[in-house]
Amino acid sequence: MRSAWPRLAEHPFAQATRRMTTVHRAGDGRCLVICKGAPENVLVGPVVAAGGADLAAARAAAHDLAGQGRRVLAVAAAVVDAGIRLVLITGDHPATAAAIGGQLGIWRAGDGLVRGDAGALDARDVRSARVFARTQPDQKLDIVAALQASGDVVAMTGDGVNDAPALRRADIGVAMGGGTEVARQAADLVLVDDNLGTVATAVREGRRIYDNIRRFLRYGLSGGLAEIAVMLPGPALGLAVPLLPAQILWVNLLTHGGPGVALGAEPAEPGVMRRPPRSPQESVLGGGLLRSILLTGGLIAAVVLGAGVTAYHAGRPWQSIVFVVLGLAQLGVALAVRARRTRGTRGNPALLVAVALSALLQIAGVLLPPLRVLLGTDPLTGLDLLACAAVATLPGIALRLLRR
Repeated sequence: MRSAWPRLAEHPFAQATRRMTTVHRAGDGRCLVICKGAPENVLVGPVVAAGGADLAAARAAAHDLAGQGRRVLAVAAAVVDAGIRLVLITGDHPATAAAIGGQLGIWRAGDGLVRGDAGALDARDVRSARVFARTQPDQKLDIVAALQASGDVVAMTGDGVNDAPALRRADIGVAMGGGTEVARQAADLVLVDDNLGTVATAVREGRRIYDNIRRFLRYGLSGGLAEIAVMLPGPALGLAVPLLPAQILWVNLLTHGGPGVALGAEPAEPGVMRRPPRSPQESVLGGGLLRSILLTGGLIAAVVLGAGVTAYHAGRPWQSIVFVVLGLAQLGVALAVRARRTRGTRGNPALLVAVALSALLQIAGVLLPPLRVLLGTDPLTGLDLLACAAVATLPGIALRLLRR
């Protein structure tokens, strides 16, 4: 089959493996992606969606075959949606539009081509066609509206005065920097470099930012929920005043300060551009995020209350133990909600530094006399602190295991 992408090296599968990857256009409009290469490069998480046990079994089988003197080649295949569909709308001659569409890899001989001078546009043609020629400004507006009516999120690019109505109607109007002032004023974004490839970069960056917003919400809201869940049932469990006001403020300052800011610098996860677009109607807490916040907050609260009740019955300074475990548990969650990484992807050392400094300051709250006076804490022994640290890692470990 003929490849649907002329520049395969830019496809996510090729980026992940640096092996031979081909992408073919299927009959239903979707794409068949086939990747082959050495087993250690193909049988990995970003390429194969199988679980850890299945991947381990496949790698073990490949190792056994290699041990028999065989040359082993791994092949992975998937049928995926296009995700972002490129459509060319122009007022030029159909032959010119077809030639440009062919160079872009979105049109080939035999594909349909809609002409604006042939009469009213049919809604079915609008949803299926990739190239439109001889279109008028009002027809560009109709095409955008028809795509939106079918549930698509439409980004419209243009540079002329006649593109302005469609740029304004589109969900995201993108004007070329070298275009007319009317187009730039009507658009939401302006490509200063006049490079359409910048749109893909902007989509990737937008998804990274949105993921980090959700990541911070999960981290921050679960910590706040845990504090409420500790303060309310605490007295019923024998913990008269689980935390003092100064202690709550100290925990919030350390956990939501440096680590919270550092989470905003997390890199994009592998495969971020292979995900389908999210629905515009989906809440920022949708997609399972609210459920995750409740689960994470419940885990932190259970660990903190368990440590506090145990310390209370053991005659230890339980309020200080609750204080330390609560802060360290939230910092552990910050590490657990980091972006997934693969070998070779850049990390976020700022988060590690922020968590380490916050953890030291949290422990200093029960070790340094001036801070003990300020926060109303009691000194803890080294064994107490080791126990607090061990217990505080449990929510983070549980979250990491659930993500696999």
